[in-house]
Amino acid sequence: MSEHHYDPRAIEAKWQAVWAAERTWEVTNDPGGDKAYVVEMLPYPSGEPHIGHMKNYAIGDAIAHHKRRTGHRVLHPMGYDSFGLPAENNAIKTGVHPRIATERSIDSFRRAFRSWGVSIDWSRELASHEPAYYRWTQWIFLKLYERGLANRRESAVNWCPNDQTVLANEQVVDGRCERCGAEVELRQLEQWFLRITDYAQRLLDDLDTIDWPEHVKTMQRNWIGRSAGAEVHFRCQALGIDYPVFTTRPDTLFGATFFVMAPEHPDVLRLAAGTPAEAQVRDYVNHALTESAQERGDQEKTKTGVFLGRTVTNPVTGEEIPMYVADYVLMEYGTGAIMAVPAHDERDFAFARAYGLPIRQVVAPADGSKPPADQAYVTKADDARLVNSGDFDGLTPREGFERIVAWLEREGIGRAAVSFRLRDWLISRQRYWGCPIPIVYCEDCGIVAVPEDQLPVELPEIEDYQPRGRSPLAAAEQWVNTTCPACGGPARRETDTMDTFVDSSWYFLRYCDARNDKAAWDPAALRQWMSVDQYIGGVEHAILHLLYARFFVKVFADMGLLDVQEPFQSLFTQGMILGPDGQKMSKSRGNVIPPTPLIERHGADAVRAYILNMGPPDQDAAWNDSALQGTHRLLMRLYTLGSQLAADAGGPLATGVAQPAAPSGDALTLVRKANWAIERVSSEFHGRFGFHNAIAAVTELVNELYRLPDADPAARRFAVATAASLIFPFAPHTGAEVYELLSGQRVWEQPWPTADPEMLTAETFELVCQVNGRLRDRVTAPSGAQREQLEQLALRAPGLRAHLDGHEIVKVVVVPGKLVNVVVR
Repeated sequence: MSEHHYDPRAIEAKWQAVWAAERTWEVTNDPGGDKAYVVEMLPYPSGEPHIGHMKNYAIGDAIAHHKRRTGHRVLHPMGYDSFGLPAENNAIKTGVHPRIATERSIDSFRRAFRSWGVSIDWSRELASHEPAYYRWTQWIFLKLYERGLANRRESAVNWCPNDQTVLANEQVVDGRCERCGAEVELRQLEQWFLRITDYAQRLLDDLDTIDWPEHVKTMQRNWIGRSAGAEVHFRCQALGIDYPVFTTRPDTLFGATFFVMAPEHPDVLRLAAGTPAEAQVRDYVNHALTESAQERGDQEKTKTGVFLGRTVTNPVTGEEIPMYVADYVLMEYGTGAIMAVPAHDERDFAFARAYGLPIRQVVAPADGSKPPADQAYVTKADDARLVNSGDFDGLTPREGFERIVAWLEREGIGRAAVSFRLRDWLISRQRYWGCPIPIVYCEDCGIVAVPEDQLPVELPEIEDYQPRGRSPLAAAEQWVNTTCPACGGPARRETDTMDTFVDSSWYFLRYCDARNDKAAWDPAALRQWMSVDQYIGGVEHAILHLLYARFFVKVFADMGLLDVQEPFQSLFTQGMILGPDGQKMSKSRGNVIPPTPLIERHGADAVRAYILNMGPPDQDAAWNDSALQGTHRLLMRLYTLGSQLAADAGGPLATGVAQPAAPSGDALTLVRKANWAIERVSSEFHGRFGFHNAIAAVTELVNELYRLPDADPAARRFAVATAASLIFPFAPHTGAEVYELLSGQRVWEQPWPTADPEMLTAETFELVCQVNGRLRDRVTAPSGAQREQLEQLALRAPGLRAHLDGHEIVKVVVVPGKLVNVVVR
């Protein structure tokens, strides 16, 4: 490498070797000092890491570097969400065992992170498919089971006939499996659930205690979906079953003329079983799964349904009203069944019209007028009154709400209630590549938990991963057949594995004590590091992953296993990198940008810095090769400056980075610009992390250095060293190299620079002079000049005057400290 030739490969290899050999980024659990726990969402290791991964970790790494240099002990670890369906489907397709394929991919990710220069504490690396990790995932399941928060019950589930597994609602897109595209069916299966609904109110309330983007909080609030109302019981006399309904309008109970169940309601298929409508109901239910919740809830959608051949009793009128299944009712609302009040609900009204069902008005305007007959009368206004409601006639809707709920409670057929859209977390998966559920089934003892001292229940090696209506583990007879821990008799292991969201809902706790083989964690370690100070990841995980992690932390806090109520105190959601065509990257479009060829051509620093320089990091941005070349040029110019100054000085100088005393002329200009850059870059490490603005500030400083080549060398060394120090979080290899060339010191061991207040106030500034918004001249203006003075300076500028002749000045816009724009015609 010649003295002034910028060779990113050599520079990056040099510093990566130093950091690896010296284990620079490792941190112990020794208490003391301010801590900063910075975590990016752990990746799913499939194939090679892509450019989107690089953005996520470039953001987190910049934050971690800044925290270290502002006096914090930083924990910045790495792990892999390595169980899951993609690896198993790949095994079915290729014949490569999912463990082999997954570990190959982990090796690729590990090499990539090292080649990118990400400052990871590798001593805490973990992967969720390793027995040393999932032993504690199983322990967590047992703790939840002990507290009644894990239970097994029958449920109507989304079933993918191709992947032969249960799908969560979010894995069904337009009625099809998001992974394979097969049409999804509804099945009734015994499943394991975690009772997250027990924590719904706390999950809602505590959103006010954390520093998250408001749109993410809104998404969580909507998913939890709190509503206040009443639970009312409608009895099916023929079957002797009470069906609870949640309603926010108990004041309209007297108007309930039919009863509707969601297609996913667990009793729909049971009610239809053995009746002439059974086949029609099943077809209808499966078809309903092809529509999104938004489509089904659309007010304008034609209302359809099937009569179930059953009736329930309206508890306030004593009438037998018919039961239907209809897709406009969602399982996410209330109990998945509704009392239909067509006179006062638009969707019920449309359904009643379509099926010739009674429409009974029970709320009317106070003046006695009749609402239009061709639409529902929906109001809670105080000027409305109950009618056709027995003893409750004449009450306002609010009065009727309270009095009818009180009557229901006295009669034992209802109560005031709060309902949540949130449903219990279904964790059963009928697949091989996942964490085994530590449960056995004994004919004498029933469901028995595996004792903690027998963990982990290791996933057996099998050759056939193809599910055939059950988990592939069911065929591993030697593994399945075991001994009951309670009675010593024969027993069978649970063959379902856990949803991978379970694995990823606690990994940030394990990082704090990753090599503990006696416990999932030492509470003392968690007291030192938790909560995570800065969490970074994609907005696509804004609901489920974050909600499940919050649930786990609250459970563990209740168990006395940690002292915080929230896992992530601050959250940042980064935008996507789009293809050069502005479209989301995908292999089918052929617009995927692999990082490795870019790094080989431009260096990891240039790619990292360009990704952060594309625009606000929380927004999507399209890839631009020429802009990447511009970022590479910035680093090359900075390296050239540092290399030349070091050569001119005969090597690094101990005082080479000190701000010169009493600079003047061009030296003063450079020193002021360096301090301005310090202030600007430092400010971008708070809030939205505007790293594009930070890199732009360094670019301005470098441009100023090239504009003033004859400035005093001491001022130039100070400015170049400052630029290297400021670029280090975004381009760590180049920043480290240039800083060492000038000072002989390691930049990451130096405190973050602070601006000299005296140098932030310039005596003059460059006033931009415009005509009709176009730049026509620049003049020097005194700092603090008033509007009138700035206007006069601009009007006298030669470049401006040339464009004013023969034109009428309409107005003059003055932005103090920046520009004057003269509007002419």
